[in-house]
Amino acid sequence: MSIKPRILLLSAYDAASHKRWREQLMALLPEYHWHALALAPRFFQWRIRGNALSWLNEPCFEESWDLVIATSMVDLATLRGLHPQLANTPCLLYMHENQFAFPVSNQQQGRVEPQVVNLYGAVAADSVVFNSAWNRDSFLQGAAEFLGKMPDAVPEGLIEGLQHKSRVLPVPIEDYLFADNPKLLNRDCPHLLWNHRWEYDKAPDRLLSFLKRLEKRQQPYRLSVVGEGFRNHPGSFDQIAAQFGNRIDSWGFLESRAEYDGLLRKADIVLSTALHDFQGLSILEAMASGCVPLAPDRLAYREYVPDSCRYESHEQDAGAEAEAAISCLQRILEKPPAGCRPDPWRASVLAEQYRLLFNELIRAWPD
Repeated sequence: MSIKPRILLLSAYDAASHKRWREQLMALLPEYHWHALALAPRFFQWRIRGNALSWLNEPCFEESWDLVIATSMVDLATLRGLHPQLANTPCLLYMHENQFAFPVSNQQQGRVEPQVVNLYGAVAADSVVFNSAWNRDSFLQGAAEFLGKMPDAVPEGLIEGLQHKSRVLPVPIEDYLFADNPKLLNRDCPHLLWNHRWEYDKAPDRLLSFLKRLEKRQQPYRLSVVGEGFRNHPGSFDQIAAQFGNRIDSWGFLESRAEYDGLLRKADIVLSTALHDFQGLSILEAMASGCVPLAPDRLAYREYVPDSCRYESHEQDAGAEAEAAISCLQRILEKPPAGCRPDPWRASVLAEQYRLLFNELIRAWPD
């Protein structure tokens, strides 16, 4: 009877997307013996800098593992130093995001320590995997700019070495979300869906600007604005609810996953106004369910949103960007794209790529 390879999976800031990926991976690849350690997604500064201390006395670090997988918040360099057993185990760092690419106004931006944790973790890892090419490229560029500001003793070839061991492997989209048949776009009164976290980096102010201009065009539409909300959300949401209540079908966070999946199947066009999105799971989910995307020409959207569905990016001019989005919407309604399903992001497709990578790392490491 064969013994399953043992994988230790570490998630130091187990936010919704991290938890989903972690649980999905374990379910997709049952041929491995999995053990997961996860820390709650709160106290960001303590989590990203203190997770190695939080796990200091974890007995599982004394056990033998065939592979360690750590998410980008994990202080992998310190963990490998504190636990000698890990120094002799292949380690993969999965980058859901990187601290070099958060918007300037983000609360973490400008703080060096989170960036250093990312950088040291990538250096300490045997393989660095990103959920999008944009995430990878912005990390490498940000790390190079960071090191370029250092006064002396910066090692040569560090960025090249990181680039060599980096690859892109997205968070999978569950197969059940993929629509069997393409749905007919309601061109007369499209149902627009904005499905993102209710935070400033998803630019709800740009959604408000878009809707105001759309009203002036007298274009009929229905609207759903859903996503994870927080106690202190941007005021743009209150303005949208007040000004466009007669247009709204769904509003706020949907507790039921089945209800959310139903909304994805019902909507016509999924809209993004984001200034920051490392992969764009919400857009990919909606596209899999049959929605036509409408997204800015930036970030990871260039990797899967068709050219005809991306509007001109004007990060410094929200008004110009809103006009560009409306023009793009009108083109979509006049001539809907033939197909937008992100089939390469299917869980059943990506599972084999994950399997090949894990086995490659395990086999390459001497017993």
